[in-house]
Amino acid sequence: MLNYRDGLASMPKYDTCELDWRIKVNANESNIGQPPLVEERILSRLSRVAFARYPNEEYNLLCEQIGESYGYRQENVIIGNGSSEIIEKVFHAFGGNKAHKIVYPTPSFSMYGIYAAAADAEGIPVPLRDDFTLDVDAFIQTVNQNDASLAVICNPNNPTGSVLPLEAIEHIAEHISCAFLIDEAYVEFYGDTSIPLLKKYSHMMIARTFSKAYALASCRVGYMLAHGDVIEMIAKTYMPYHMNVLSLVTADTVFQMRSEFEPQIHMICAERERMREQYERLAGVTVYPSHTNFILLHYPHAEELNEEFIQCGIGVRSFGKAPQLANMLRISIGRPDENDAVYRVMKSFVEGNP
Repeated sequence: MLNYRDGLASMPKYDTCELDWRIKVNANESNIGQPPLVEERILSRLSRVAFARYPNEEYNLLCEQIGESYGYRQENVIIGNGSSEIIEKVFHAFGGNKAHKIVYPTPSFSMYGIYAAAADAEGIPVPLRDDFTLDVDAFIQTVNQNDASLAVICNPNNPTGSVLPLEAIEHIAEHISCAFLIDEAYVEFYGDTSIPLLKKYSHMMIARTFSKAYALASCRVGYMLAHGDVIEMIAKTYMPYHMNVLSLVTADTVFQMRSEFEPQIHMICAERERMREQYERLAGVTVYPSHTNFILLHYPHAEELNEEFIQCGIGVRSFGKAPQLANMLRISIGRPDENDAVYRVMKSFVEGNP
């Protein structure tokens, strides 16, 4: 019999299985893709890649560009395979055994609990209120009473779409002394970043991704900003040359040309508001405020509605009977024609099931 490590069999798994959807709005991806000028520049740079060399220069160049754009140095930046890998490495760095407590809100990014378990740490979720706002004082109290080694906030939050004002984030930073990670995977759709707080609070870290606003989910690139000594320690958890040159060159090009994405981001936000108004007109549907590229809604027959979506070749995210998310659906914002098609299916189903 193979002798696996203790606890591996009971480790939760993130399901990435997909059907061949006609309309795919279940993973908060960009359905628009790269702007033509950006795509042209990417292909041009990729044609000159030195495939026989390890990606040292490309990695350092991207770190330098990101750092300079926010008023930091290359040493304040680390790159990962999506911000998800960075978060996993942060959990690893501040975990190690059950004496290390990691505190995060729930519902939030489902991988936080999985990463805590993988890091052999004790994950301590703090439930959000019924309206999906965070009780900041309760969060601070939980962190301090448990002598946590790491606190994590997803802002804007996935899957609720809610946000924590910067004043509240600073209030947390002022009243905890452990490492404090802000997951800003959706911040481009919100606008208020916690990056300015880094210079004031040395225990803070900001993780971001190219997967959402910049339509690079396939490339798996994210980055984190933090003080140099924090970056140096987190870097010890990575394998050498953990990023491939194709993704690095692509992300570097996108970062240089990120202004080209602003019209797309504005369009997605406008579509989000348009669809929110549409969904709110449907009887029995509760729509939650969102500052992301998705909408979370509650409907008493959500599981049956999801089956209808599946029959129509439409992939949305159903949470089934998950705690605090029972009868909830998360619908990513696609192209206008896709959004309209999703709405038509939902409207027909709701009106036929009073």
